[in-house]
Order: sequence, then C-alpha cells, then structure tokens
Amino acid sequence: MFRSNTPYPTDTVAVPGGHDLLFCVQLDDAKLNYFQQPQDIKESDFCKFLEKYGKHSFLAPSEVQPSFSAFYRAGDPILIYFDSSSVLSTLRQPVKMGASGLCVDGNPAGFLDSKSTSCTRIFANLSKSCITDPALDAASYYRDFTVLKVPINDNIVQSMKTRTLSHMLPRSGNPGYITGAPVLIANSGAMQHMSILRSEGDGSCSQFIRHTVQFGRNMRTDCRLSLSPILEESNCSYIQQKSYEAFQGMNRAEDLAITGSAHSAQAEEWTTILIQKCSVQAVNCTSCCMVPVTLEIQILWTKVGLLSNPQAQILGARYFYQCHPLKLLSTSRVPLTTVVTFTDMTEWPEPPRGQPQMHWKLPFDIFFPFKVALNLERSYRGDLAGYFLLILIMSSILCF
Repeated sequence: MFRSNTPYPTDTVAVPGGHDLLFCVQLDDAKLNYFQQPQDIKESDFCKFLEKYGKHSFLAPSEVQPSFSAFYRAGDPILIYFDSSSVLSTLRQPVKMGASGLCVDGNPAGFLDSKSTSCTRIFANLSKSCITDPALDAASYYRDFTVLKVPINDNIVQSMKTRTLSHMLPRSGNPGYITGAPVLIANSGAMQHMSILRSEGDGSCSQFIRHTVQFGRNMRTDCRLSLSPILEESNCSYIQQKSYEAFQGMNRAEDLAITGSAHSAQAEEWTTILIQKCSVQAVNCTSCCMVPVTLEIQILWTKVGLLSNPQAQILGARYFYQCHPLKLLSTSRVPLTTVVTFTDMTEWPEPPRGQPQMHWKLPFDIFFPFKVALNLERSYRGDLAGYFLLILIMSSILCF
C-alpha cells in the first residue's frame, strides 16, 4: 500500500500484538541538511516509536475529492490536459485582434460554439518558418494533450494546476544523487529524466526511445539520422534543425537538478545548462553544410557534507556541440554521436593528524646540570693543586 523510494533493502517487522501497522516516513524535513548524521533505527526501536508517535489514521477534509460536473454547458471553454507536464488548460484557437488582424493565440474554444477564424501572421523567412514555426504546423493544435470529456469544478482545477510532474517522478536521491539514478532536468517547470539518442537495430536513430542518463556513469551512443528530401535551397538549414532536434529530443533540457530530491518550484535547487552551439559557416567548401554531429554533455559534480555520510550534488553542466562539414548532395543519413561525462570536483579536507602530543621543554641532555657541577668541582680541585704546588716552589726558593 506504500512505496519505498530507497536503494537499500527493506524488511517487514512484526509488532507484538498482531496488529497491522503502517510506519510512515516524512519525506521533507526542513531541519535536515547535509551536515546531520541520519539516525539509525533498529528493529527493537519500533515498539518505542509506536508508543510515542502511533495514532489512528484519518482523512483531512481538504483531501476529500469534490464531485465532478456532469456536463459542459453551451459556451463553456473546453478543457484540455497536458500529460507530459501535468498542466490543465483550455483548448485555444488563433483569432485576429485589432485593425491589423494579427493573430492572437489565446482565444478559447467554446462548447457548442461553432465558428471559423482567420488572422494574419508576419514571417521574416517564410521558407524556414514553414518548417520550424509550430504555428504553421497543424499537428501542434491537437497533439500532446487530451480533451476532457466533462468539465471539473474549480477546486479540482486549482489542484491540478499546483500539481507538477515532480510528484510523479521518483527521487534520484535524498538529498544527494545516488549513483545510477536518473539525472533530473526541467523544461518550463516540468521535470523529466535527461535522455540521449538511442540506435535501432539497423543503426538508425530512434525517434521515440532514448537512453536515460544515469548519475555518475559515462555514456556514449552512435546512430544515423535519416533525412527526408526537401527543397534544395533550404536543405542546409533543414539538416541543421533536424540534427539539433534529434539531439535534444522531445523534452528539451533547460535546467538541471542540483540534488536528487530537487523540487521544480525551488529555483535555488536548479542550475541552468550552458549550451554551446557550433558555427554554421562551412570552411573552404561552397557546397557543404556545417551540421552538428557530436553532442558532449559535460557534468561537474562534487561531494558535500559529513565525511561519514557524503552527499553528491551537481555543480553545473554544459551541452557542447561539434559540427562537421557535409556535402549537401550526398547527405541522406547523418551520423550522430552523443557523449556523457561526469567529472568529480570534490575537494577533500586534509586527513586528521591524530591526538595532539605533549612536548616537554627539557634540555637536550637532562644530565647537563650534573656534568656542569662535576666539571666545576674538578676545575676547583685542579686549581687548588696548582696553587699548592706554586706555594711549595716559592717556599723552596725563599729558603735557599
């Protein structure tokens, strides 16, 4: 009835009395940080925690699900739901605005309100916009979302709008990343797993299935991108665009989660991915096109916190594209390579030097005072003998 998001093994503990119990774990605790040692809980501690924290379960009134509306009314906006980003919105159609008749895309479609609209759009390069601009792609008006059969009340609408994909994705660590866990990215607030190109059985690049980037594990993939024929004058820009789209996938990465438990609403838990594209100018080739053929994803990470319980977090990342000139006439399958590298930037502290030792401030030779006294005594005796000998000599001289 519950999910354990941990890489460590779990076990069922039998509590005396034979009652069925559910031990809940608090997911988010503001008091915890990198520099606190987690408390070890043993099997013998469960009875103690049960007496202290045990209570009957309940359902808060705010958690009771309100009833759904039975049907649309004429003129009601038609609701749609983007499953990839967990966003509730309305079905919108372009409509002209003002005397110029320029298109505005925020016009909601009403239930049982049949109408036809027309408007004007301005394009700087129509041949290029025809391929790249979603406004000229009919599929962009009906794909990637589902239409709700019946409307829902305001409480459910607001609940689905504070809701994001971050609640659906399992954590990749708490707080630091776990080696092998998916790297988390975000695009306009919607969390996803970072992914790279994957090849099919024939070596071509898969359009739907991609490899998930796992934290701490370097990767390399190779495949060939198949291109469909298009007008010759826009061939180069078309190849460049398709290559970039293949590298990025459907979920283009903008931000990268610093920790494995990052929340999409917390901006400080994310870092912007640096994207460095290559020059599109071909060198010494008039009939060549500079096409991105290699994407190197460089991720820098470090360990922080206690030495006994270090936590891995990401410092930054860069998408580095490398281009290669290709002949336009002979370009139908473009080889693409993706490389992912993780670089450990941890700065470890100096190792401890042990307990401080007591240093006695003694002379180099502890017998030095005794030696000095002995030498003085010997010197004194020698002086007395010399004086006595001198007296004897002087006495003998005076006697003669």
